Amino acid sequence: MQRLSSAGTVWYKRAFPLLWFGLLTVFLGIAWLQPGGGDKVPPPVVMVVPLFMMGFGYVLMRKLVFDLVDEVWLDGDQVVVVQRGERTRIPLLRIMNVNATTMVNPPRVTLMLRQPDARLGDSVSFVPVGPRGLFRSFKPNPVAMDLIRRIDALRQRSA
Repeated sequence: MQRLSSAGTVWYKRAFPLLWFGLLTVFLGIAWLQPGGGDKVPPPVVMVVPLFMMGFGYVLMRKLVFDLVDEVWLDGDQVVVVQRGERTRIPLLRIMNVNATTMVNPPRVTLMLRQPDARLGDSVSFVPVGPRGLFRSFKPNPVAMDLIRRIDALRQRSA
């Protein structure tokens, strides 16, 4: 089997959100419990900005990170998706569209399915393996291009 998803997905899905919300919570706690007496209330901006950052971070992570699957593998003519320890096999012919984002961190590949899967829904998104870098964003994603070629070849053979 060939791994299609990055091993760094754990960082994006679990470690970074924990770090983001944890540091903002610590900042709020320090601002609230600052020395100087119990009746001294911190300025509103000190409390509002971290709360705004938490809300904005949650909305952004919900859109870009929380829907990522844990692992994606290519096994012959099937894609094996691992989500919360459960494996789901999806034949390449069940994939309707392959979309790769550019200029987004983390980079994403989204597989649109012809029929929704009971556990995964109608699409599967993952962070692809491959080199990172500034100029890499301007080139087509090699994982997405390989999947498109494989699906196209299978469709031509079955037609």
